[in-house]
Amino acid sequence: MDTATLEDMRTTLRGPVIGPRDDGYDEARKIYNAMIDKRPAALVPCTDTADVMAAVGYVRDHGLELAVRGGGHSGPGLCLDDGVTVDLSPMRWVRVDPEARTAEVGGGSHLGDLDHATQAFGLATPTGIISMTGVGGLTLGGGHGYLTRKYGLTVDNLIAADVVLADGSFVTASETEHPDLFWALRGGGGNFGIATSLTYRLHPVGTVGVGVTVWPVDSTKEVLAWYREFLPQAPEDVYGFFAVLVVPPGPPFPEELHGKKVCGVVWCCTGDLDGLDDTLSVVNDAGRPAFHFTTPMPYDALQGMFDELIPTGYQWYWRGDFFDSIPDAALDVHLEYGRSNPTPLSLMHLYPIDGAAHRVGPDDTAWSYRDALWSGVFAGVDPDPANAGTIRQWCVDYQEALHPYSMGGSYVNFMGSGEGRERVRATYRDHYDRLARIKRTYDPDNLFHANQNIEPATG
Repeated sequence: MDTATLEDMRTTLRGPVIGPRDDGYDEARKIYNAMIDKRPAALVPCTDTADVMAAVGYVRDHGLELAVRGGGHSGPGLCLDDGVTVDLSPMRWVRVDPEARTAEVGGGSHLGDLDHATQAFGLATPTGIISMTGVGGLTLGGGHGYLTRKYGLTVDNLIAADVVLADGSFVTASETEHPDLFWALRGGGGNFGIATSLTYRLHPVGTVGVGVTVWPVDSTKEVLAWYREFLPQAPEDVYGFFAVLVVPPGPPFPEELHGKKVCGVVWCCTGDLDGLDDTLSVVNDAGRPAFHFTTPMPYDALQGMFDELIPTGYQWYWRGDFFDSIPDAALDVHLEYGRSNPTPLSLMHLYPIDGAAHRVGPDDTAWSYRDALWSGVFAGVDPDPANAGTIRQWCVDYQEALHPYSMGGSYVNFMGSGEGRERVRATYRDHYDRLARIKRTYDPDNLFHANQNIEPATG
């Protein structure tokens, strides 16, 4: 962008326009993943929908590149581009209607903002497991977490979305208004517009039962073989994601386990708290744990439990895959890569996405893997940029070794950089062509392409 265009943008738009030579530019372009070092020509913080409409109109009319930043939690850094980044981060607000059990959320809000506001009324909706994650990006990709087996995906609880379209106009999408757009928004990512607010259905959730169980990494095959049988048959009040990890140095873990490579399960139980220990006593069926811990915990505290462990500003590279089974051959792969985990924060998680998520029809939303049992993520993490290559390679090797046992596609929010267009198609399966037609209706020139892109249908 030349200087004249930057100055004209400052004159035309109401709010600040932050350029490369401005104080605060480096802070404004920071995102969760420090492995991403993009330098936008301008960042436009927006305080309301009118600001977003004006920014989109300017970018479109001047033929500039556009990216959209919500919570800034995109692994491959798709919330930044070389052109103009429309920044929704000032739009962090939540309005809860406790009688209707709904929450309307600003497009720049984090999961922690939503959880804090809803927990005051003993309510929640399914989201992810890191409170710093942006609500908008997580939702548009589908959204799964601790409450998914009980209450479904995030998009299964989305009631409506306010959206700024590529032509600068504003619409509300719901089951009755622009239903084709609403269908696409529920899993189709940021391809169709900018969601300036989202409205969710809430459920009674207050204090939950939390458990953390770990076994020595050499027990990975036995534990995962038990887990693959137990979890899908467990009551939907019982949620547990499987992990390979390194024990962090701090409570609740005893000092002798700090820094040890382990496998484990993180539990969330929404049923009877008095029976929590009895419910989770089944962990002994997998072999004696090296550590087992249970406690009642406010749901929003569970949501923020990992925030200090992996704060903003670390190096990240991640990939994902969907799985409908965990065959014996895959157990060997998990054991191999659990043993070779290169850094204390690198990990693999298998998140269950069955239960209530399976009771939504396969064509009811753009999310196309209603038959999957697990959503896997492979993440190399480290604070030191010198280790970026090492953690990326471990992640890529791990994912590629397991991919033959996967269903072919990935949760769109777990796709890493450089995976290619075929991975996008595999993620949407038979829904891709319908999404491409909706894209042609709402964004025929592909203005919104800084994402896991669905190109507009031709003809």
